[in-house]
Amino acid sequence: MDNGPVLWAVILASGALTFGLRWSFIHALGGREIPPTLMRLLRYVPPAVLAALVVPAILRPDGPIDFSLDNHRLIAGAFALIAAVATRSVFGTLAVGMGALWIVNYLFP
Repeated sequence: MDNGPVLWAVILASGALTFGLRWSFIHALGGREIPPTLMRLLRYVPPAVLAALVVPAILRPDGPIDFSLDNHRLIAGAFALIAAVATRSVFGTLAVGMGALWIVNYLFP
């Protein structure tokens, strides 16, 4: 069965929905000043989104939650967390986390 037309319909609908959502905020807030309370709240959006992406990848690499030492991503995540607190550098955190993951995967295959 050829799913080409359905796939294109989903892609176009997703694009239209994404464009519509973004345009609605630009149109609604275009000439207005954002209240200070909302600006303070919006500061928490990037860390919340990053946590929502990273935490499941670390705690559930193969499905169920895994707090064991066999979870190499958890070990590398701990090293990355220490690096983040110590250096306050995104690049340093990524370098330490990826380096730790590669080393742990190499030492304990």
